[in-house]
Amino acid sequence: MILKLLFNLLQIKRKRPSMHKLLFDQNLSYKIIKQLEHIFPNSSHVKLLRLEEADDMKIWDYAKENKFTIVTQDTDFDNISLLKGFPPKIIRINTGNTDTNTIIELIKIKHETIIDFLSNVEIGFLELD
Repeated sequence: MILKLLFNLLQIKRKRPSMHKLLFDQNLSYKIIKQLEHIFPNSSHVKLLRLEEADDMKIWDYAKENKFTIVTQDTDFDNISLLKGFPPKIIRINTGNTDTNTIIELIKIKHETIIDFLSNVEIGFLELD
């Protein structure tokens, strides 16, 4: 009985939404937000913030000022991260040219890895593939 209760508590903890905010870059569909809002409820997309025409540095600055982690397929953010450090943290989706549903499933599957990364104060870059 106690083991079952502990197991149930662990499952509730695992499914709790993250308080971390993800900012999806223009090379990823804004439709991702709706599909992931149950695990990353405060996330957004550059299009929704009217930053779709902004250069990478402006997006970087916005993410830093507003405590977002940037999610992108763009390697330019890797270079900015090397020069400037973090925050913001960078999650790079390294799946090549793939459909939005595949990216959504990848993020769902890697949810725990992403949470661990976002909670780690020593690491600023995560690559998902």
